Amino acid sequence: MNTPATPRPRDPAPSPAPSLHRAIRLPHATAMVIGTIIGASIFVQPSEVTTSVPSVAGVLGVWLLAGGITLIGALITAELASTFSRTGGVYVYLAEAFGPWLGFLWGWAMFWSMHSGIIAAIAVVFARYAGYVVPLGPVETKAVAIAVILLLSWINYLGVRQGSRLQTWFTAGKLLAVLLIVGMGLLLGGRVPEHFVGPAAATPVSPREVLTGLVAGLFAFGGWHMVTYTSDETVEPRRTIPRALAIGTLVVTAVYLAMNAVYLYVLPMDTVASSSRVAADFADALLGRSGGSAISALVMFSTFGGLAGIILAGPRVYLAMAQDGLLFRWAGAIHPRHQTPHRAILLQALWASVLVATGTFRTLFTLVVYTEWIFFGLMAIGLFRLRRRADLTRQYSVVGYPVLPALFAIAAFAVVVNQVLADPASTFKGLGLVLLGLPVFYLRTRKTSSKAAA
Repeated sequence: MNTPATPRPRDPAPSPAPSLHRAIRLPHATAMVIGTIIGASIFVQPSEVTTSVPSVAGVLGVWLLAGGITLIGALITAELASTFSRTGGVYVYLAEAFGPWLGFLWGWAMFWSMHSGIIAAIAVVFARYAGYVVPLGPVETKAVAIAVILLLSWINYLGVRQGSRLQTWFTAGKLLAVLLIVGMGLLLGGRVPEHFVGPAAATPVSPREVLTGLVAGLFAFGGWHMVTYTSDETVEPRRTIPRALAIGTLVVTAVYLAMNAVYLYVLPMDTVASSSRVAADFADALLGRSGGSAISALVMFSTFGGLAGIILAGPRVYLAMAQDGLLFRWAGAIHPRHQTPHRAILLQALWASVLVATGTFRTLFTLVVYTEWIFFGLMAIGLFRLRRRADLTRQYSVVGYPVLPALFAIAAFAVVVNQVLADPASTFKGLGLVLLGLPVFYLRTRKTSSKAAA
């Protein structure tokens, strides 16, 4: 009698690869747009716009124009986000329109200077204002800046839900603080004997000065594109991201106009133009010295919230680059439990902390920040190229096409030309730092191709 064979145990089914978690809805995405744009600049130094265009109508006009250009850029990005729902944002759009080399240059500049540099810079602003509450020396200031980078990176490491909710709450608090400032200016500003006081002698403004003021305004709107980095973690990204971009940009434009109007309502224009802490001077004029301390706390709150969104966004680009083989695969890992690009988050935190500790972020960021607008101009041109591809579909189309995208590209390149004329030596150094990524890209793709062939 034959004994029946014992069935061979089946191999366990392989566990599915970890993936990103879709947790960002419209309120969170909109909060990211608003929170990453509104950092410290509107509370600290709108002086460059006022210096360049010394009239109330001119100042408000330049801020409105900067908001309009930013809105066009947001609408361009919205169409691209409705076409490509993959994580990576601008990196993906540039790579699809022009090839992976340009996407790589964007990510290269982001990691080594543009994105990591702004993280370091905002963290230092936070630490300096913390020094108004608790006196800090240079070493302690750097330690506080690094600590806040590591804290927010850890929160984002734990999950996109935690990071996006933190961003949403801080953005809501920031908007409430803006309403309080505007309301305080309107209610208590009547104590000031004169309002909207311009310079003693009006002088004609040249187109170059208007452009200089516009560039300062556009930099204050920086960060509007970062919500596109999180497409794979956004619920219905083809619908959510375009709406968040439009709503968020309009809200920020209204905030900036209201803040500048109330500054000029209370303070003489000469004071606004020369001040490096205009919100504190505004509060001092209405409440005395205690007002400056309150504004310092507000700037800390605002920078913390802005930093939360910027730290959340960046690692998603490095994740996309690693998945495409343009970075080492190790950086593209997704945490099996937290469902976050945990290694990319750690890399970003470590490099931004190095920039804070060494102080090199000032040089790197100043040299390279203008190059962001080269990429934005190319992104607008890329939209024209992508519209000709028959294999692509989109859920949103830019209004005013092709006129508005063309105007945005012209404005973007005007920012670059203005920077070249203002400081050609530093400009070409910054461009050189970005172009250093080309040989790295060549070596990386050559190595990847060799492995594939083997």
